Order: sequence, then structure tokens, then C-alpha cells
Amino acid sequence: MAQSSTIKQRLRRLTLPNVIMLVVFMWVLLAWIIMPFGNLLKTVLMSDGHFSLEPFQKLLKSKRAMKALGNSFILGPTLSVTVGLVGISLVLITEYFDIKGANILRLGYLTTLIYGGVTLVSGYKFIYGSSGMLTQALRQIFPDMNIKWFEGYWAVLFVMTFSCTSNHMIFLRNAMRSVDFQTVEAARNMGAKQSTILFRVVLPVLLPSLFAVTILTFITGLSAMSAPLLVGGTGFQTINPMIKAFAETQNSKDLAAILSLVLGIATMILLAVMTQIEKRGHYMSVSKVKTKIVKQKINNPVVNVLVHIYAYVLFVIYLVPVVLIILFSFTDSMHIATRTLSFDALSLENYRALLEKVTNYKPFVVSIVYSALAAVIVGLMIVVACRYIQKNRRSLTGNILEYGLMIPWLLPTTLIALSLILAFNVPRFYMFGQVLTGTLTILLIGYVIIKMPFTMRMTKAAFFSLDNALEDAAHNLGAGEFTTFRRVIFPVILPTVMAIAALNFNGLLTDYDMSAFLYHPLNPTLGVTIKSLTDDMGNPNGMAMTFVYAVLMMIISAVVLYLVYGRGSRDNTTSKTK
Repeated sequence: MAQSSTIKQRLRRLTLPNVIMLVVFMWVLLAWIIMPFGNLLKTVLMSDGHFSLEPFQKLLKSKRAMKALGNSFILGPTLSVTVGLVGISLVLITEYFDIKGANILRLGYLTTLIYGGVTLVSGYKFIYGSSGMLTQALRQIFPDMNIKWFEGYWAVLFVMTFSCTSNHMIFLRNAMRSVDFQTVEAARNMGAKQSTILFRVVLPVLLPSLFAVTILTFITGLSAMSAPLLVGGTGFQTINPMIKAFAETQNSKDLAAILSLVLGIATMILLAVMTQIEKRGHYMSVSKVKTKIVKQKINNPVVNVLVHIYAYVLFVIYLVPVVLIILFSFTDSMHIATRTLSFDALSLENYRALLEKVTNYKPFVVSIVYSALAAVIVGLMIVVACRYIQKNRRSLTGNILEYGLMIPWLLPTTLIALSLILAFNVPRFYMFGQVLTGTLTILLIGYVIIKMPFTMRMTKAAFFSLDNALEDAAHNLGAGEFTTFRRVIFPVILPTVMAIAALNFNGLLTDYDMSAFLYHPLNPTLGVTIKSLTDDMGNPNGMAMTFVYAVLMMIISAVVLYLVYGRGSRDNTTSKTK
């Protein structure tokens, strides 16, 4: 009887709107993700309708492909080490040790949050590249120096080390704030040295977050795209740039497919490792009343001076590209060509040129439209999905929907892009017989897919943190399901939904990895445009426009971060005060 009652309850929940919603989501999962991925597997494993290992043999015989694989698996672990060391030191400098000017240093270290990807790499190339400011200055001192010194593995490692510390500055900072100062004081009272307290008391609290960001850094190294393309030179290309090169050649598309599959398998393994680490739990404080960490003054005067020097050297490395990009965005093409700064030459001419020529502002508009549409579409989709999952927590359809929307988290961006290209270059019945490759639609689909998992994870957390009493009260007052959601539930989660949409918009605005494969030739995105302009560092007009794009991007990103974090924290403080 109990089982019969449960079945009846589930059947009642399958209202017409729920059925329509489930059909739409199943179509999205099958047509956009599962079928294209299955087609990619078929392309790799099947030849003339039969299972074949020929693509694997072709991969093993390709020196370029094998070298790219090797380079990626060299960059991944070494980047994890260098980013880990720098990232931990940034958190300790700004949150644990008593360093003079820590607030200013923090602003410099956080600049990677307002510009990144191809924009950031172009800034480093402008300084350190073969025609960069530092290289030109060094040539005056050392005329015979190699102007291509900033190229290859070490250049890629340097750029990515200082561009991938954002996760450390977000997640490790939060973990550091959970350290209980009473345990630090107890260890000090027992005679423990400052180094012992750091390694035996403080760092163990950070380990779970540190493991997670290390795995993410490893995946970032494997999936590197912008840095190898711009500063890797011909001697150091990784998997993703090679996938792009092979995908552009008709005879090598199978190599591109199998390389993307290898990258996908590696990503899945690493994410599985990260999941197991998360399941181990976190190191908890044994204190019932936790006290806020008090910054520690470094006792050894020599070490104190060295740490201060190290902190400000890092500050210069982070800040110089940002400052130069801003200043040169106001400089004329002659001074950009000679890499010289003159305050007399500063003007708004470059910004005026952006507005006067359609070819200049069009990539910016294209990226804004794509990013805004994708953020809105994925936001609405996930809100609907999370509401269904919340109401059907233990149902089979709810679990399928939840895990299905998380699938893109297991797949690298290039694998998703290549799957869409190979699947939609011919009419497919599940896409209503439309050829999408080379159209404006396919990039929007790609953007929506890659933002599903993050949006799903954050929105679901917002839904499940709701107080059920609110919904029960609305039902008791006679409100229906839709009215309860519209008048009670949605206003509560709206700030979170808007924050997620803002972050998605911010992340897609300068996307290059997905755009490089799927953009429409007549409507290039901002990331693609900046990449093409950065390739030609000898074109001062192009570089001027790159700087203008970068400055506008930094302004938009800073405003978004303020609205998401700064304003939110201020509002919380105000409400607590009231």
C-alpha cells in the first residue's frame, strides 16, 4: 500500500508543465551534450562502420601531437607547484603575517580577477615579448641578446603562474579566516616556534581547499590555450592549441578529436580525485568559540625584511601590466610603436576611434550580446531545473536532471566545442534538420553548455538553503505553486541568481577557448579579436585598440565584482548593524 501511495504521489507531480519542462531538458542534454559527444567517440573509434585503432596509431606517429601531449603533462604538474607556492605566499602575506601595506598589496594581487585569459597574456607579451618594453630596454644594454628570450616553456610557466592565483586568493583566503586564533595562541604558549605553528597548526586547516585548487590548477595547465599560443612559440605548444590547429585542417580532424578525448579523460580523472578529496572532509577547530586570526609579526628581522621585499616584488609583477595597459590605452600609435611613455601624448583618441569605426566596436558588442544572452538563458534554465530538483529530491527524474546538467564539468571546453562542430556540420534530426556549424547559434549553445555546471552548483545551494517554513506559510494562506515561487521563493534567491549571472557574463566576455572554435567569421568575439591583434605586435594601431578593449574589460569586471562581492558584503554589514 505504501509503495502504491508513493507512485500516486509521483504521478500527481507529473503535471503538464513538469512534463514539458522535463522533455525540454532531456532534449537539451541529449541534443547538445550526449549525442555530440557520442558522435565524437564514433569519429575517433569507428572507421567505415567498424571499430578501429587507426586514429590512435596516427596519434602515436604524429610527432607534433605527441610533443603537445608531453608538453601539457609537463606544464600541468609544474604549474600546480609554482602557482601553489605563489598562491599560498600571497594569502600568508595578506591574511596571516603583519606586512606593511597589506591592503595595497592585496589590491595588486587581486588584479587577476578583473582581467585574464588572452587579455592578460597580451599584457605580459607587451612587456616581455620580442618587441616588448623590457626587451627593448635590455637591448640598449645588451645589443647581442636574444630578443625571443621570453618564449617557450618558461615564458608560458611564468605568465600562467601569475595569472592562475585567483582561486588561491578567493578560496584559501576564506579558509585562512576559519583558522581559530586560540589554537595559535595555545601553541605559542606551549613554546612552539613561529614556523612550527605555521606548518603544524595553520596550514593543515588550509589543506582541503589547497588540494582542491591544486587539482583545478593542474586541469588549467593541461587545458592551457592562450599562453602557449601567444608566448609558447613554435617550441612549446600544448594540447589545446594543437587541437585547434588540427581541427582547422580537414585531414587532421580525427587527430583533433582523439587529442580532445585524451584531454577529456585526464580531466575526468583529476575531477574524480578532487571529489574524493572533498569527501574526506575538512580539518575542524576543536574550540567551541572561534576567535578571529590576528596577524603575526615575523620575529626574525632578516626574514621580515626578505618577506617584505618578496611581497613588493610580486606586487610589481602583478601591477605593472595593468598600469601600462591603462596608460598606453591613452597613448598615440607612434609612442606605442616605440614603447615610450609621454604624458604630453595622452589623449582620448583611441577611445574615440573605438566608437567611430564599426569594425573596432563590433567585437565588443558581439561579446556583450553573446555573454548577456548566455547568462540569462542558462540562469533561467537552471532556476527552473533547481526548483524541480528541490521538489523531487528522491525521484529518478530529479537525479537524472541534476547529474545530467553537471556533465559539462567533466569535459574540457575544446572537447565540447569540437563535439559541436563535428555533430552539427550536417543536418541532424534532433536539431530539426538544421546545420549549425558556421552559424551564429552554435557559439551561444557552447556558452550555455560550459556555464551549466557552475550555475547549477551555486543555484542549487541557494534553493536548498531556503527556509521551508516560508513555502509552508504561503501554501497555508492558499497560494498555489506558481504564485508561491513567484512571490516568495524567487525574491529570496534573486540576489544569488543575479550574482551568478554577473559572474557568468564576466567570464564569457573575453572567452577565447570556446570562441576560437565556434565564432562566426563575420562576427568575431572580443577574445578572438584581441588574440589576432596581439599576434601582430608590430601594428601600433592594433595594439592601441587591444589596450582600449582591455581597459574597458577591466572596468566592467571591476563593476561586476563590486556588485557581487563589495556591495553584498557592505549590505550584510549594514543589516547586521541595524
